[in-house]
Amino acid sequence: MVEVGPEVLRSYIRDIPDYPVKGVIFRDLTPLFKEKDVFREAIRDLAEMFSGVHVDIVVGIEARGFIVGAPVALELGTGFVPVRKPGKLPWRKRSVSYQLEYGAEALEVHEDAISNGQDVLIVDDLLATGGTARATIGLVEQLGGVVRGVGFIVELAYLHGREKLKGYRVEALVRID
Repeated sequence: MVEVGPEVLRSYIRDIPDYPVKGVIFRDLTPLFKEKDVFREAIRDLAEMFSGVHVDIVVGIEARGFIVGAPVALELGTGFVPVRKPGKLPWRKRSVSYQLEYGAEALEVHEDAISNGQDVLIVDDLLATGGTARATIGLVEQLGGVVRGVGFIVELAYLHGREKLKGYRVEALVRID
């Protein structure tokens, strides 16, 4: 087992300038996901941040949130629910539209994915402007779920996404100012 802190995790995050549009720096976590010991410890550390919180279900946001959310759910001993982009879910669903820093997007979830009163942890790889996480909170609450926390491997603090998530517990392993 490897000890990983924010500095070690940050060293596995690749910065890609001008992607997907000019002026945006994409934070690529695939090098972190590739290193099994670092990835394992990041998942364990993220789950540990919420170990004192009752969680019935973990929600992961497409697509990198699936990579992070499913193993966090296993660590916490819960099930996993994917929140998807439009057209990917085959059954009755709820959807929400929202703005990103570089365009509009929408998300969907099966309408029976979360039961009324279920305690939910939302997980994604990265918090940027907060729009995607905020939209996911809206979907969870439409279904009657109670958001107990929102967790990320990386928070881009300079984009102030945490402000859109006021009133919710927000945790991140790495903060980039």
